[in-house]
Amino acid sequence: MRGQALFFLCVFCMDTVSGQVSYSIPEEMEKGSLVCNIAQDLGLDFNRLKSGKARLYSGDGAEYIELNRERGVLLIKEGIDREALCADTTPCALHLQMILENPMELFRITVEITDINDNAPSFASREKRFEISESAIIGSKFVLEKALDADIGVNGLQSYSLKPTSNFALKLESQADGSKKVEMVLQKPLDREREREMSLLLTAVDGGEPRMTGTMQITVNVLDVNDNAPVFTKSVYKTTLVENSPHGSSIITVSASDKDEGLNGQVSYTITNSKQRFSELFQIDRKSGQVILTGEIDYEKARLLQIDIEATDNGGLSDSSKIIIDITDVNDNKPQIKILSKSESVLEDSPENTVIAMLSVNDPDSERNGQVKCKINDEIPFKINNGMNGFYSLETAAPLDREVAPRFNITVTCSDEGVPSLSSSVTLTLQISDVNDNAPVFERSSYEAYIVENNTPGLFIFTVKATDADWNQNARVSYILEDSSVNGVPVSSYVSVSADSGVIHAVRSFDYEQIKDFQFRIKAQDGGSPPLSSNVTVKMLIQDQNDNPPQVLYPVQTGGSVVAEMVPRSADVGYLVTKVVAVDVDSGQNAWLSYKLQKATDRALFEVGSQNGEIRTIRQVTDKDAVKQRLTVTVEDNGQPSRSATVIFNVAVADSFPEVLSEFTDFPHDKEYNDNLTFYLVLALAVVSFLFITCLVVIISVKIYRWRQSRILYHSNLPVIPYYPPRYSDTLGTGTLPHVYNYEVCRTTDSRKSDNKFGGAGGQNVLIMDPSSTGTMQRIQSEKSILDEPDSPLEVRMLLFM
Repeated sequence: MRGQALFFLCVFCMDTVSGQVSYSIPEEMEKGSLVCNIAQDLGLDFNRLKSGKARLYSGDGAEYIELNRERGVLLIKEGIDREALCADTTPCALHLQMILENPMELFRITVEITDINDNAPSFASREKRFEISESAIIGSKFVLEKALDADIGVNGLQSYSLKPTSNFALKLESQADGSKKVEMVLQKPLDREREREMSLLLTAVDGGEPRMTGTMQITVNVLDVNDNAPVFTKSVYKTTLVENSPHGSSIITVSASDKDEGLNGQVSYTITNSKQRFSELFQIDRKSGQVILTGEIDYEKARLLQIDIEATDNGGLSDSSKIIIDITDVNDNKPQIKILSKSESVLEDSPENTVIAMLSVNDPDSERNGQVKCKINDEIPFKINNGMNGFYSLETAAPLDREVAPRFNITVTCSDEGVPSLSSSVTLTLQISDVNDNAPVFERSSYEAYIVENNTPGLFIFTVKATDADWNQNARVSYILEDSSVNGVPVSSYVSVSADSGVIHAVRSFDYEQIKDFQFRIKAQDGGSPPLSSNVTVKMLIQDQNDNPPQVLYPVQTGGSVVAEMVPRSADVGYLVTKVVAVDVDSGQNAWLSYKLQKATDRALFEVGSQNGEIRTIRQVTDKDAVKQRLTVTVEDNGQPSRSATVIFNVAVADSFPEVLSEFTDFPHDKEYNDNLTFYLVLALAVVSFLFITCLVVIISVKIYRWRQSRILYHSNLPVIPYYPPRYSDTLGTGTLPHVYNYEVCRTTDSRKSDNKFGGAGGQNVLIMDPSSTGTMQRIQSEKSILDEPDSPLEVRMLLFM
């Protein structure tokens, strides 16, 4: 039989529908036998089978066929018995689905199982006994038990034979369901006196090669005087039965009549189906003919039942009939959902209609009870598409955004159209994988930061913060200081930013007086590929400290020079003597200046404006007031702590210059010179000759030195005229000395013989006294003329000094 089965191997046909193939193989093939080369038939290579994780889905039945990915073939996994698999159903086929992933593909495979002659006809009982009256007329029929052959077609039951044929002949009558009614017909009257008991052999023969047979022994007991057989009122009885009907339900009552009387006319009813399952499902009352349900009726297992019944009288005569039961379906099965393949995650930038799962849905009920519709939960960006033969695909229906919904629980609910409707559901969890589609976003559109000047390098300033809505590496933000310059200097020499935390530190110490503010940009970049970034502008404001004292602009004080002002004795109260002009390079309250008179020769005579620095008289000047007045003015800012500057004035209270000349002719340098001269005279008493030589050398050196100094100052561009603010210059000559006087001084070693000579008046209002006699352009020009005329007397332009 196995060799014969191999003969039918690879009887194969290709369906015209793409993705579907059909094969035909005989039953009872050995395990491991080749069914077909599925890879070749579907046009697939072996690598595709491996990478796609090809696998078979065989539905609810046992898996009889397996897929060999390495060879790309289908093999027999288990022996297939067509009769156990399909019973009387024809054609008998296995419906398989081959699933491939990456991308998902579905191929339908139909394998038809053909029958081989592996079953002989058989009778339910080995022996059948008849009690036939000798009065039985010729033509009397006796129903014989039908043989059963599990095979189908030509391999199924084909014919019967009865031996011997001396009294009985075999009659076969075709029925509506294709089966044959077997009857034994009396051809020759029985003679009980000649033969009380007869033995016959009924043989059933199939059409296979080789032919197989089954036999049943028939024993006939010849009785006397029962010459009428029972007759059913109908040759076929039809009824309907709702599945899941309760046990004990009455299905139908059959009836047969017998013209005989007495015991010969009493009829008993039996179910003659050889299939044992009918005896478990139904019982018939032998006397009344009522058929009662005793088992479970399932429409999904059998939609139409056919019961053979027999009516027999006491004389052994019988008649047969058939009950056809049409099973009515009840919606008692929920749709069955099976996940064929699914994706655990999907990228958020996946295009629409991306398949994420494939489902198989089956409802074994019929008509509307088996019509299924599937849907998914609302308000999610997915859809379910109905495929062929109960296959569904779950697909994306809209763009996905992981930042809005990182995960979805997709519930697929399938409901039939029965009344009431039955449904079942399955939930799939789908993770949305991140894509770098969000740039970092700063907490603010711009930042302002403040730092106090004179800070220490490395001081923490503040922190910028940017967030990225993506996940993991795509959300990792790094901070970068963009290249720029501040006053021609790279901004990186001013500040630094931490790449991980966004913390900004000062790189150097800032000076408000040099730079008050500057801007720079910081870029936040994520770790995606390619990376995304955004920028923010940071404005850095330097806050002032009180680190600069006030600076006096007027009066200008240089070296040992002291400013002198003149107040006439006729000056009234509030007379403006002069004005102190000062500035502070700091800002805000650190630059608010106040003036106060710290010291004065006569505090009752002068006052200084605390806000404007003006020095005025506070009373009428009298003759008793000293000619020489010394004032010390302090300029103080409003910082914490405050800083200050001091300026000293000499004020002459007089109506004319000669009046105060004697008060301002104290020359410290002359005194020093006289002291030195006295020291030299004492030494000269001891060493006259040495002093003489020394004096000659000193005189010659001084001459040369003065000449060289005058030349240097003459050719230099140094300013010698002090700065006067325009609004404070006194063009009328009030409040300052009105004239410059020239003196001709003749000096000798004896101070008592020195002589002063008044010169002409100058045209300047303010004079600066220079005790060293080297401070003004007038002196330079004087010395230049003296050096040019060595015989002329020494003329010096003197400035007033203390």
